[in-house]
Amino acid sequence: MAIAEVEHLEEMSTDQLSQAAPARDHRPVLNPKLALGGADIAVVAIATALTALSLRSGMGVSRTHDAMGFFVVAMACLPLWLVIFSSQRLFNIRFIGRRLDEIRRIVNASFLGAMAIALAGYFAGIEIPRRAILTLFLVVAVLVSIEREVARRIFHALRARGRLVRNVVIAGCNSEGRELAAMLRAEPWLGYSVLGFVDDSATEPEPVPGVPLLGTIADAGDIVRARTGASVIVAASAIESATTNRLARDLLDAGIHVELSSTLRDIASQRLVVRPLGRFPVVYVEPVQRDGWRRTAKRVFDVTVASILLLISSPVVLVAMIAIRLDSSGPALFRQGRVGRNNRPFEVLKLRTMVEDAEEMRDDLLDENEADGPLFKMKDDPRVTRVGRILRSTSIDELPQLWNVVRGEMSLVGPRPALPHETEAWDPLLTQRLRVKPGITGMWQVNGRSESSFEDYTRLDLYYVDNWSLLIDLAIMAKTIPVVLMRQGAH
Repeated sequence: MAIAEVEHLEEMSTDQLSQAAPARDHRPVLNPKLALGGADIAVVAIATALTALSLRSGMGVSRTHDAMGFFVVAMACLPLWLVIFSSQRLFNIRFIGRRLDEIRRIVNASFLGAMAIALAGYFAGIEIPRRAILTLFLVVAVLVSIEREVARRIFHALRARGRLVRNVVIAGCNSEGRELAAMLRAEPWLGYSVLGFVDDSATEPEPVPGVPLLGTIADAGDIVRARTGASVIVAASAIESATTNRLARDLLDAGIHVELSSTLRDIASQRLVVRPLGRFPVVYVEPVQRDGWRRTAKRVFDVTVASILLLISSPVVLVAMIAIRLDSSGPALFRQGRVGRNNRPFEVLKLRTMVEDAEEMRDDLLDENEADGPLFKMKDDPRVTRVGRILRSTSIDELPQLWNVVRGEMSLVGPRPALPHETEAWDPLLTQRLRVKPGITGMWQVNGRSESSFEDYTRLDLYYVDNWSLLIDLAIMAKTIPVVLMRQGAH
């Protein structure tokens, strides 16, 4: 997303403002909702044809009759899919980029669409095999998910070039407002171009690099009206409620979009439900469901997949162990104390990638530490052996941890396993990471790995703990594969 280059214009009139820093024209060449609708209908039509062909795969007139009956009813109901997709908010551009949330909506829409076709066939007196309904549901869910992934990448590319983005002014310049502005600048796929701040108490000309102070809260309407299509995001903690209510009403009356930032951080949107409580709109935060069948399912999945991977990778591990012994003195396996679920200590298993006396050498290298917080990382760590560098870049050194998973000490997906001295320095909030088992991979693994700061690690780990689901686990594992193949390994 191209961030608008805006000078400090606090003392200028509205006319001067519009002339001095005109908003970039972000109007799309093609209406994105129409494009999505057309692509969705085309994919559903393809899914319908594939389902009909699958019904004809057997021999006999009855199979052909079933396929024709299904195809006629399904094609007649094609426009109904637009209504169903719209009811699931799949044409809301604001949801583009939220992969897990969108997949959930696609699955719901696919189920409703398949049921609608079954009902249409019943009322039309056309018998549609149950196999056709199930096949259609699965094929639509898969193909539309793939189509939306392609669309998401196209949207991200367009937004990176300054298209399909919304100019926005942030009302409130406290820590929340500044954090919001910095995030929107750092993550262009979200689709916002931050023009600047309006605030009654800020005095800095540029509170966030590249984001100027445009005026006071009272100036918000004039500033936004000077920018066609711009909207306002209110940092809720920066402005008292009476001012927020007045500002929102004035902007809405002027036809300006208003969004209200929440002080809640890193909580998945599907856990937040806005409901009225008298005159107050209240945000209900649904609790995370980790126990019962979900925990059992995660454990069964962990043991099954880890056991299979252990068998498949055993020749690779054996060759690596031989290479380690030939390259340097010391054992091939490295055991290190870590802290597991509910603060239980355990020994993590890894292939040794450093010299035997690496821990003793660590104190002499503290001045070269490139990480913050309690972490210790060096890009060119002299303790790493020649074979160790290869094992780290390919993540082969982590394969023995699959045995930790089978033993129940770790999970395939979870927070980064912490060292005892790290937990001693933790803020009380970080102890929430110990509510779940640490993982071989996690959000920290697929979002920067060694390039991440300690704050990034903790934020991603806490997000995982607060929003865990089986679907998130599957998504993280899917993202881990290209990270490993592209050798974005640890230092």
